[in-house]
Amino acid sequence: MKIADKHQKILQASIKVFARNGFFNSRISEIAKEANVADGTIYLYFNNKYDILIAIFEEEIGKIIARIKQELAEIKNPAEKLERFALLHLQLVEENRDLAEVIQVEIRQSTKFMKDYRNRKFAEYLNIISQIVRQGQEEKIFRADILPGIFKRAYFGALDEMSRFWVLSGKKKYSVSTAAKEISAFFLQGIRVQGPDTSHSSMTVET
Repeated sequence: MKIADKHQKILQASIKVFARNGFFNSRISEIAKEANVADGTIYLYFNNKYDILIAIFEEEIGKIIARIKQELAEIKNPAEKLERFALLHLQLVEENRDLAEVIQVEIRQSTKFMKDYRNRKFAEYLNIISQIVRQGQEEKIFRADILPGIFKRAYFGALDEMSRFWVLSGKKKYSVSTAAKEISAFFLQGIRVQGPDTSHSSMTVET
């Protein structure tokens, strides 16, 4: 087996084990068993469970970012881009529940991860939202006084809460498409230019 394949096999096994047992209750031996490798093999690729957790986040979020950017590149209208972003975000929760649980629950319970890790991938993910807002502002579709840096966190927060609820409760009263349309509609109503654009502002836009 190639090194890259074994690396991925260990990561996928770790996602299953972390989702099943919780990060803190999981042991390297359990990951090795799930991946069908010797315990010592894990340490050829990772120093400890924390390193595995970081690798899961960086690599899986990297894949998500690539997928979202590819799909959004085919859409011209920024309002439609925001709705598609919401749909893709929520679809990912539905498609890979184990990964969603690790990202939504287990990572946030790791104080070391939240305090020490410089989360560049997450910042890149959020910046997709702010880039859409800037495009809408340039095209006079979104209000010029909206701060993209605040909007991206508020928008992600709404999607994140819906995802967290689904992961923790296991219940979904609404379809993914309905939730995406509703959430994006709430925000779009607040940032669309209404009539003549008189909202131009000279303030510096936060990134």
